[in-house]
Amino acid sequence: MVSAGDAEQSLQLQLQSKNVCVVGAGMAGMAAARELRREGHAVTVMEQSADVGGQWLYDPRTDGDDPLGAAVPVRVPGSMYACLRLISPREAMGFSDFQFLPRHGVAGRDPRRYPVHREMYCYLRDFCDAFGLMDAVRLNTRVLRVAETMPSSPSTRQWAVRSVHLGDGNEKEEVFDAVVVATGHYSQPQLPRIKGMEEWLRRQMHSHSYRTPEPFRGEVVVMVGCGDSGKDIALDLRRVAKEVHLTAKSTEEAMTPAMSKMLANHANLHLHPQVDQLHADGRVVFADGSSVVADTVMYGTGYTYSFPFLDTGGAVTVDDNRVGPLFEHVFPPSLAPSLSFVGVPRKVLIPWFFEAQGKWIAQVLSGRWALPPVEEMLQSVEEHYRAREAAGVPKKYTHDIGGVEPLKMYEFGEKYCDFPRIENWQRELILSGIAGMNEDMESFRDRTDDSENVRKGLQRWLGLAAPPQAQDDQTVAGKDTAAIEVDAQAMAKLLVN
Repeated sequence: MVSAGDAEQSLQLQLQSKNVCVVGAGMAGMAAARELRREGHAVTVMEQSADVGGQWLYDPRTDGDDPLGAAVPVRVPGSMYACLRLISPREAMGFSDFQFLPRHGVAGRDPRRYPVHREMYCYLRDFCDAFGLMDAVRLNTRVLRVAETMPSSPSTRQWAVRSVHLGDGNEKEEVFDAVVVATGHYSQPQLPRIKGMEEWLRRQMHSHSYRTPEPFRGEVVVMVGCGDSGKDIALDLRRVAKEVHLTAKSTEEAMTPAMSKMLANHANLHLHPQVDQLHADGRVVFADGSSVVADTVMYGTGYTYSFPFLDTGGAVTVDDNRVGPLFEHVFPPSLAPSLSFVGVPRKVLIPWFFEAQGKWIAQVLSGRWALPPVEEMLQSVEEHYRAREAAGVPKKYTHDIGGVEPLKMYEFGEKYCDFPRIENWQRELILSGIAGMNEDMESFRDRTDDSENVRKGLQRWLGLAAPPQAQDDQTVAGKDTAAIEVDAQAMAKLLVN
């Protein structure tokens, strides 16, 4: 009779070790790197910035003479602004085995539930140090091109990766068994089409290039877009600007209790319907015919997926913010498993979801898990597209998981790599935060009115109480499906990564 230990040892001997390149050292890239190493793969992470962190690495520089971020790729990949605080609680933003615990009394750290952005960067550095990942990372290294070496079968496919060191300008080309693209989707601005943009003679910029409010002191600023970042930046600007005019496609939908309080509390904040036209004399005309004379128009209109280094011969394309075809938002069927993506989905729990994606990729590459045949993966992708279309979900929201199908977000890890769900109390904490944000954008982060369920979960999380009994865990798990289905509308408000 073969013991479980012998069976596992036999499996380990059969698993394959691959030489893998991870493009990007943000949260998604480092989550993937850790899982790949755990599975026995050799990992090289290439990162164009001077440190790990991705969007969490604050860069005071902007794109200078290209404030719209129209160049592809943008010169400065970072889009973080100085005052940003998390809008998701730290208790639900940790790796499964390396929690985002507060570091009280440590210089430069922010122990609050919703800390400033630097705390997330420090946490990722802690993660890299704890798991010895930094020796796999090449900083100041920009990937110029990723392409198949020669047409081959899936079992022998390899990838040529050409990179340049930004310090000395030396270029290098290397061959890898697999490539994981983890470059995120908050770098390349998505710009609207507004009549008169080309004639506008005053300052136009995308929020990608916003850092601090001081350059806008005494100005009239129009913020095109009314998402979470748009409102956050407007609140930052209103401290020094003469007036800040937010715009929304639907002022009725934008007029949440939080928006009502913002407008009531700050006389220099205003809400308008979307911009109809810009004029060379500085006038901004809104859809209802009203207008203001502005000094700056800022576009808080989101970002688009961009992989200018990736040459797949058309096998992977970006069309109206749909990256495809991707099986489960990860594997392009015709190039799987040697090419994969981590971090494409939007409105998911990070880094938890990235960790699950990385674990699945690592285990598929090693042979622990097998992918369906190419035809089945393509069929699955097409079915996903048709289901979204039938539900009235625009194409540009193809990769919005939490806001459309939150149940699938929770099921993903269980389905493909035996990854545990987050706990019930953590989900409750997320939803209460979303409700608080919709109620009062300025104060929700500092509320302390946790429920008894959250307080008990928090005690366990901090290690102050014994773990829950098995029976309690089963009871919570049994409630998950019904509870998650109720989360759909609330999760649509969740903005993370």
